[in-house]
Amino acid sequence: MKQATLFRTIVLSDLHLGTAGSKAKEATGFLKYHSCQKLILNGDIIDGWQLRQHGVWKKKHTAFFKVVLKQIVHYDTKVIYLRGNHDDFLDQILPFQVGRNFRIQRDYILKSPGPAGERSFYVTHGDVFDSITSHMKWLAHLGDMGYTVLLWVNKLYNQYRTWRGLPYYSLSQTVKQRIKSAVSYISDFEEKLTELARARHCDGIICGHIHQPAIRQINGLTYMNSGDWVESMSALVEDHQGNWNLLYYSSDMAAGTSVAETETAEEGILLTDYEPIQSVILSEVFTKS
Repeated sequence: MKQATLFRTIVLSDLHLGTAGSKAKEATGFLKYHSCQKLILNGDIIDGWQLRQHGVWKKKHTAFFKVVLKQIVHYDTKVIYLRGNHDDFLDQILPFQVGRNFRIQRDYILKSPGPAGERSFYVTHGDVFDSITSHMKWLAHLGDMGYTVLLWVNKLYNQYRTWRGLPYYSLSQTVKQRIKSAVSYISDFEEKLTELARARHCDGIICGHIHQPAIRQINGLTYMNSGDWVESMSALVEDHQGNWNLLYYSSDMAAGTSVAETETAEEGILLTDYEPIQSVILSEVFTKS
C-alpha cells in the first residue's frame, strides 16, 4: 500500500480554482499523496476575478478543500491561507480563523529549524510589489483575460501536437516568460521581495504570483517561489531536517482517484453577482458531503 510522505511544511500557490486552466484534480492528488504538519496556501488559490466574470465552481474545486480538511483531521495539520491578488475578495473577512488549525491572513513569518540553526522566512503571495497589480488594476485584469485566452490557444495547439505524435510544448509559458521578464525588469520583483524579507529581519522569502518555481540565493538571502498549478504543477516542501526542495506533480499521485470522482469532477454551480464568493464556497466545502 502506498505510504504518504510526511513533510514538515508544504507550500502551494496559484491554483486559480474556478478557472478552466486550474489543475485542481492534480493539486488534490498531490495533497492526497503527501501529508504535512503545516500547509501554507500562498495566494491565488481561488480565482475571484474569473469567478466574478463567468465563474463556475466545480466539484473538483471543492474536492481540493475537502482534502485540506482531511489533512487537519488526520494529521493535525496547521493551515495558513494567505490572500493573493486574485482572491482579494478575502479582504472582506481578514483576518479569519476556523478552530485552531485554519487561518486566513495577509502574510506570515515561518520558523524553519535546520542543521545550521533556526531560519525565518517571510511568506507573502508577492503581488504587493507588482506595479501593474497594485496601481493599475484595470490593466492587470486585461492581462488576466489575455493570459486566459493564451491558455486556451495553448490547449488547442497541444491537442494538435498530440494528434501529430509530437511532445507537449508550452506556448503560453514561452510567451509568459518574455512578458514577465519585462515586468520583472521594471518592478524588480524578486529583489524587492528579498529586500522586504531583510527588512522583516528574515533569512529569506517564500512567494508565488509569477508562476515561476525557483529556489536560489539573492543578495545573501534565500528566494523561494512555489510556482503554480496551471502549468508548472509544483510545490515547495520542507523536510524534518529543514531542507527545502521543489516537488512536482507526477501521474502516480493520481492513483487514489476513483472513477466516480473523475466523472463528477466537472459538475459545478454557476456563481452570480448577488452571491458573495466566500459564502458560496464555504457552503460547498462545509455543508456538502
